[in-house]
Amino acid sequence: MSIDKILSLAQTAAELGMVNGLTVLSLFLSYSMLNVCDLSTDGCFTLGAAVGALVAIAGLPWLSLPAAMLAGMISGFVTATLQTRMGVQSLLAGIVVNTGLYSVNMALTGNRATLAMNKTPTVFTMAKDLLKNTPLAGQSTLLVMFVITVLVICFLCFFLKTKLGLAIRATGSNADMVRSSSINPTFTTTVGLCVSNALTGLSGCLMAQQQKNFEINMGSGMVTVALASLLIGGVFVAKYRPIPLRAVGAVLGAVVFRLVYALALRFNMPAFMLKAVSAVIVILAISGPYLRRQLPLMIRRFRAAREGGAPDA
Repeated sequence: MSIDKILSLAQTAAELGMVNGLTVLSLFLSYSMLNVCDLSTDGCFTLGAAVGALVAIAGLPWLSLPAAMLAGMISGFVTATLQTRMGVQSLLAGIVVNTGLYSVNMALTGNRATLAMNKTPTVFTMAKDLLKNTPLAGQSTLLVMFVITVLVICFLCFFLKTKLGLAIRATGSNADMVRSSSINPTFTTTVGLCVSNALTGLSGCLMAQQQKNFEINMGSGMVTVALASLLIGGVFVAKYRPIPLRAVGAVLGAVVFRLVYALALRFNMPAFMLKAVSAVIVILAISGPYLRRQLPLMIRRFRAAREGGAPDA
């Protein structure tokens, strides 16, 4: 494989990794900070893609970003309402919302499973036109995603250090303690899920515009990819590191995950095997810390077995 192909592969992985990294940051907020496993991620990602595609097709590409985030916030509000005000367990609430969002997405697109955006202006084409005849002309997509990712990380770092952000983190650690401190965990959970799903909607919007295509199943398995990326990021950055490093590690995990995907495709792995690759990555990411702790013990046992079984001189 030539250097040019390696660089092209790395750039593609970085672009897709940062697009998915916004969803990973969404789960970083809901799963790591709020301690809620939101299974509506798949449907919310597709919702953001649908809204972003429709607004961009209408000729308002910049408006598509806040529109997709608003749609994600509404999805998060519904999920939070089911959990906090209707007594539905968090996992079941996510499943119910994810199921309902399929019909919502189809209704938004006029019962069309795909939307072509080949001739539609997007934030990426606008950036490409802006950078025309400059050294960065060929890196417009990477540059746009880098800027958006940095802005989102800065926002999360600032938000989680505010009084409301600290209350959300405390709710994830101990909801009973928060309630005894005169803080309403229903409110903090709702705000946390709204912000989280807004990032997921933004991620879906950017994915549709980057690929210039919307497909009704494009969010399928996104929660698995995001969780795997989050766990991979935890391998690079320890759990108790400062929030900025953990957020950067989450995005780095998404890039590594996409790089593994790209390598698998590069070596002609069948498309139907990519789900198995995702499953293997998740297993390794989850069991990695345990295996790393057990490795010295396994080495000592192996050496003891060899020494015990060695013949006498």
